[in-house]
Amino acid sequence: MDGLITTEALAGMLGAPDLLVLDATYTSTIPGAAKQDPRAEFEAGHIPGARLLDLDTLVDAENPLPSMLPRRSVFEDRMAQLGVMGTTRIVLYDNSPHHTACRAWWVLRMFGVHAEILDGNMGHWRAEGRPVETGPHATASSSFTAGAPVAQIRTLDDMRMTTEQIVDARSAARFTGAEPDARPECAAGHIPGSKNIPSGRFFQPDGHWLRPDALRVLFDEAGVDLTKPLVATCGSGITAAIIVFAAHLLGHEIALYDGSWTEWGAQPDTAKALGA
Repeated sequence: MDGLITTEALAGMLGAPDLLVLDATYTSTIPGAAKQDPRAEFEAGHIPGARLLDLDTLVDAENPLPSMLPRRSVFEDRMAQLGVMGTTRIVLYDNSPHHTACRAWWVLRMFGVHAEILDGNMGHWRAEGRPVETGPHATASSSFTAGAPVAQIRTLDDMRMTTEQIVDARSAARFTGAEPDARPECAAGHIPGSKNIPSGRFFQPDGHWLRPDALRVLFDEAGVDLTKPLVATCGSGITAAIIVFAAHLLGHEIALYDGSWTEWGAQPDTAKALGA
């Protein structure tokens, strides 16, 4: 599937001069959620030659909403620090239950950078007995200029007026409002008219991606037509990227609502729906 690479294929590429493997593990911003330390985990063991993307900080620090798309200058500086050049082949992986490499993939594409995602996380890599390095990543630098977006983004104003299909990656309990939102400023429920495909359903029990036929069934069963305009949403724009990547694997490019429910659910004048 275009955009996905196996652990076996990546292992065979290690050491290639044009390859850059990036650890895109991200710390959850949901109140009360278990916290990870991506840097400590990276230094404790990573794919040989990998560098830490530090996705926690690749955000718009001036925006009160969590994990919003970074400013162009911030992105360019980070890519230069990582040694990214126009000919670099980038492979993303993570060690997160939220499959945050998908968010990194979407962020890179918003600045014209193409990347692939490893089918499996650091746990799979270790379980297969593949080589592991420890310690901080090697320093690197380059000159980098972002390109035109090859991904799509939606804002709050866009969503207020949209006629696009909307699909929500949050759990069924959060989507229906049976479970209150973890952020006290956010109402329960979902954007009226949206469909729900919890992000975990895109993966096999062992954590690998579903095959294309199974992915199509997910969208079909939710009443989503991938041939028509579609925008993905979630809690704070992280797991929505899983839906965007899933659509990409099936040959469709869809948009992501970056503010997601953290923004919509906190607005006093936005409509909220409860139930399935």
